[in-house]
Amino acid sequence: MKRSPKGRLELTWMGKDSALIPVEDGKYDYSFVDPNDPRALEVKSIEVLEKVGEVDGPTGANENLLIIGDSGDALRSLGTIPEYHNKYAGQVKLVYIDPPFNTEQAFDHYADQLEHSIWLTMMRDRIRDFKPLLHPDASIWVHLDDSEVHRMRVLMDEEFGTENFIATIVWQKKYSRDNRPAIGTVHDYILVYAPAGPQRWKALRNRIPRISAAQYRNPNNDPNGPWRPVPMDVQGGHATASQFYDVVTPSGKIVRPANGRAWSVTAPVMQAMRDRGEVYFGLDGSGKPNTIRYLRDDEGLVPWTWWPHEEVGNNDDAKKEIIALFGEDQVFDTPKPERLLERVIRIATNADDLVLDCFAGSGTSAAVAHKLGRRWLTVELSQEVADAFTVPRLRKVQQGTDAIGISVGEAEGFADADIDGRVKPDDAKALLRAIKAVQQVGLKSLSLEEGAALVQELRERLKLVSARQSVCQDGGFTVAKMGPSMYEVDDEDGTVFLSPEATNGAWSKAIAGQLKFTLTPDDPVFCGVRKRQRLAVIDGVADETIVRTVVEHLGEKEKAVIVAKGVLPEAGDLLQRLSPGSRIKKAPEDVFPKGTVN
Repeated sequence: MKRSPKGRLELTWMGKDSALIPVEDGKYDYSFVDPNDPRALEVKSIEVLEKVGEVDGPTGANENLLIIGDSGDALRSLGTIPEYHNKYAGQVKLVYIDPPFNTEQAFDHYADQLEHSIWLTMMRDRIRDFKPLLHPDASIWVHLDDSEVHRMRVLMDEEFGTENFIATIVWQKKYSRDNRPAIGTVHDYILVYAPAGPQRWKALRNRIPRISAAQYRNPNNDPNGPWRPVPMDVQGGHATASQFYDVVTPSGKIVRPANGRAWSVTAPVMQAMRDRGEVYFGLDGSGKPNTIRYLRDDEGLVPWTWWPHEEVGNNDDAKKEIIALFGEDQVFDTPKPERLLERVIRIATNADDLVLDCFAGSGTSAAVAHKLGRRWLTVELSQEVADAFTVPRLRKVQQGTDAIGISVGEAEGFADADIDGRVKPDDAKALLRAIKAVQQVGLKSLSLEEGAALVQELRERLKLVSARQSVCQDGGFTVAKMGPSMYEVDDEDGTVFLSPEATNGAWSKAIAGQLKFTLTPDDPVFCGVRKRQRLAVIDGVADETIVRTVVEHLGEKEKAVIVAKGVLPEAGDLLQRLSPGSRIKKAPEDVFPKGTVN
């Protein structure tokens, strides 16, 4: 008898039906708890520590935010607290995360020895926590090595759907051989997903530069701008008979494709292109035909999955960048080169888009995003790492003093500062080539001595030198930390208690965030507002006096939500008589969904 199979393809692990809560601040140390545990549902406050640079100006830099604390807590708060939800929900165009690899290595700055099931639960929860922040056209890039990439691929398929997988990038992180293992490992992986699907994202993603812009020239002062020649031959195996023919160059020389090659176009098309001035035969007009490709028309290359170190840097480059910033004694163990992040960010975003990295580390993602004119949001678990690396690095970026990575590049300029700005380096190079040719034939109107002196002066005046140019962007950022937990749980019987931190303004702020009320710090009675509801948080027992005071301060058609540590029975009855539709809650029992607190 035939049977229809049931179930679905999925990855299972111990504790998959559980949630994680951090055991110790600043470390990857977690315990499994019931998903309904208040500590797993709690929305902690976000406390601003400092603002660096201009954060409230017209540049939108007020949205650049570094949070110090557990990334799960931070993401949950960002997606819930109205002040942050309204700013970030649905706005993140790129998530790049470089989580701890679970390699069982002892890193100086990461407790990277997470057991597989804890690691998978952590990653699943982070994905679910940042989903509310994603823009509809967002992409997610997860950087991994062989330790977890195979499991993470299945997990990502479960969370985003196999149909939304884009590619697995292979990054060459090393370029020298390691003869110690059986087979040396020289690469990492980056899994790429787009919730909108491959076709939609393909229409939005950017290409990578086909070739350096410096290789485009304009020796003939073409009004269309810089250009470069592209050979007009292709492999002959798939060519038609009409693509094999002789071409007569402007100099009269006859040229034909090399063995096994054919012209890329037929003879009539070739002639039409020549008539339009679109074919280049070299300086002397006797070379093989090349089409002219203008810099303005070069859309770049479709990204592919092999990223060699020559193009995007390697581990050594990343470590050199950190040493240049902090010195030999302060070396971060797992940095990524800025060129790698530059490529990711350029492909996935445009100017002013929002980039999220919830495993900040040394701050490479935020630093590169800042330099490229993107907004950024990042979270670092460790206060120690943030103080030693993340904040100082981002401060240098904001001040324009981090002369590393993509901050600076080589740009050609004139040694003589008096050269007119309308004269470009390419013009000088063309002139110097002409001078060299003139030297070979002499100048009829000048004596040899006079000609030599003029040529020498021109060469000195037009001498090119390399100069450093900054690409750092303006704008500041905010540094914040996660507030303390307001709750404690007896792990033996599950009883939930308010923690010693749950007092005065801290508790009011946490309750407002948990219940999605916007803070009203200047109101003498209410600490939050949500449409026509007002929130009053009582650090004590709610009695009839409290109820009367709250109701007296309600506006027309407004209702109250009162949260107190204790509630007298008559207080609830009085509230219903004075303001039908208003509610009174006892914390913590009534703050969380029913059934979550014993």
